[in-house]
Amino acid sequence: MSAGLRFVAEDRGGLRDGTRALLVAGRLPAGERRRLALATLLAAGAMAAAIGLLATSGYLISRAAQRPEILSLMVAIVAVRALGLARAGLRYGERLASHDLALRQLARLRVRFFERLAPLVPERVRHGGADLLTRFVCDVDAVSDLYLRALIPALVAVVVIAGAGVAAWLMLPVAGVALLVSLLAAAVALPALSAAVAARTDRRQAAARASLMGELVETIEGAEELSMLGRAGRERVERLRSADARLSRLARSDALSASLATALGGALSGAGLLAVLLVAIPAVHSGALSGVLLAALAFLLLAAYESVAALPAAARSLRSCAASARRLRDVARSEHAVLDPSQPRRPAGTGALCASGVGFAYEAGGRRALNDVELSLRPGERVALVGPSGAGKTTLAELLVRFHDPLCGHVTLDGIDVRELAQDELRRSVLLCAQDAHLFNASLRENVLLARRSASEQEIEHALEAVELSDLVSSLPDGLDTLVGADGELLSGGQRQRVALARALLSDARFLILDEPTAHLDAGLAERVLANVLAARDERRGVLIVTHDPALAARCDRTVAIAAPS
Repeated sequence: MSAGLRFVAEDRGGLRDGTRALLVAGRLPAGERRRLALATLLAAGAMAAAIGLLATSGYLISRAAQRPEILSLMVAIVAVRALGLARAGLRYGERLASHDLALRQLARLRVRFFERLAPLVPERVRHGGADLLTRFVCDVDAVSDLYLRALIPALVAVVVIAGAGVAAWLMLPVAGVALLVSLLAAAVALPALSAAVAARTDRRQAAARASLMGELVETIEGAEELSMLGRAGRERVERLRSADARLSRLARSDALSASLATALGGALSGAGLLAVLLVAIPAVHSGALSGVLLAALAFLLLAAYESVAALPAAARSLRSCAASARRLRDVARSEHAVLDPSQPRRPAGTGALCASGVGFAYEAGGRRALNDVELSLRPGERVALVGPSGAGKTTLAELLVRFHDPLCGHVTLDGIDVRELAQDELRRSVLLCAQDAHLFNASLRENVLLARRSASEQEIEHALEAVELSDLVSSLPDGLDTLVGADGELLSGGQRQRVALARALLSDARFLILDEPTAHLDAGLAERVLANVLAARDERRGVLIVTHDPALAARCDRTVAIAAPS
C-alpha cells in the first residue's frame, strides 16, 4: 500500500514538474498570442454555429409538424441555412488559424531545442541516439500540440458550456440549470478519468516501449552482422517479437480501459439529456415552456456535449505535452562540455596552434587520457602525431578544436587560450577531419561544399582530384549531384573517408587536423592520396596528421610522439 501511495505521489510530482516545464516551453510571443486568440474565437464561433444549427433544426422540425403557414417558418429556414454556411466557414478559418499557430510553434521549438543541443556536441550527445532522436522529433511535436489539441478545445468548451447554459436558461431557467450541471459534471469527470487512464497507460507501457525501441535500434544498426551470425540473428528477432508481444498485450488492456471511459462519456450524455427532459416535459404540460422548444432544448444539450467530448483527448494531450516538455528541459539543462566566453577575443590570424602541458580525463577523478602533452603547429608545417592505441591522439585532436577543455595546461591559437575565443571563430581557423566524419543524405556536391559554400566548380574538382575521386564522379550518372545516402551508405568506407578529406581540403581553415586520413585505403591508394595532400603545400596552412603509419609520418616535416598515460 505504501509503495503504491509513493508511486502516485511521484507521478503527481512528475506531473507538476512537467507542468512547470510546459509553461516555459509553451510561452508564446505576442504575434502568436494573437493567433491563439483568433483560433479560439473561430473555434468557439464554429461550435456555436453547430449548436445553433442543431437547436434551430429541432425547433423547425417541431414547428413544421404543426403545419403552419410556410411564411412563419421562413426565419427558421433561413437561420438553418445561414448557420450551416457559417459553421463551415468558421471551421475552415479555425483550421487555418490553429494549424498556422501549431506549425509556427513547432518551427520555433525545433530551432530553440537545436540551439540548446548544439553546444552539447559532440561528447554530451554521442550516446543514447534513439532516445535523443525521440526527444527531438516526437517530444517537440508533442509540445507543439499544446494549443491545437489541449488549450483551444478546453477554452472552447468553457465558452460553449457557458453559452449553452445561458441559452437554455432563457428558454426555461430550471432546464438551464440541469443542462449546465450535466455539462459541468461531464467536463470534470471525463477528463479526470481519461487522464487517470493515460497515466496508467504511461506507467505500464513506457518501460516496454523503451525496451522495444532499444532492441529495434540495435537490431537495425547491427543488421549486417546479425545476418552473418545465423542463430544469434534469430535470437535477436525472437527478442524483438517478445518485446513487441509484451507491449501489444499492455496496449490491448489499456485500450479496453480507454473504451470503458468512452462508454462512460456516452452514459453521461444520456443522463444529461434525461435530466433536461425530466424538467422540461412537465414545463410543457404546465405551459411554462412552448412545446416546439422541447426539441430545441434536447438538441442544444446534444450539440453542446460535442465540445465536452473533446476534453478527454485534450486532457491526454496536455499530460503528454507536460511529459514531453519535461524530457526536453532535461536535455536542455544538460551540462555543456564547453562554453563561449562573455567577451571573446579574436585571433590575429598569423600565429601557431599549441598545446602546453595538457592533461585531460573524461570523468572527474578518472583515469587520465592525456598527461602533460606538448605540441606546436605553425602555419605551413606538416606534423605527424604518433603514439600507441589509447595514447590519446584523438582526444588531443578534439582538445585542439575545443570539443573539451583540458584539466590542466593550455591550448592556444595565436598565443590566445582557446577558452577566450568563440567556438565558431576557433573552428573556422582549426578544422578536424575525424575518422568517422559524417556524410549527410545529400549530393556529393553538397557534402563537399559544407566546408566552403562559396567554392567554385573548379575548386571542387581540384579537391576531388587530390583524393582521387574524379574517376568515381565521372562514372556516376548524375556526377556531383549523385546522392550518397544516409551517412554515405551508398559509398564504400574508403570513398566516404576521401569525400570527408576533400571537404577538409576545400575549407579556408588555417590548420587542418586529419585523424587517420588513410585508414580505410589500400597501401597504394593511401600513398598517392597522402602525396597529393602534402604536395598541395600552402605556407599559410598547417596540417597535423594523426597516424599509426610510420611511412606516412616520415613524409611530414617532423613527428610528435605521445605515450599512453600511466
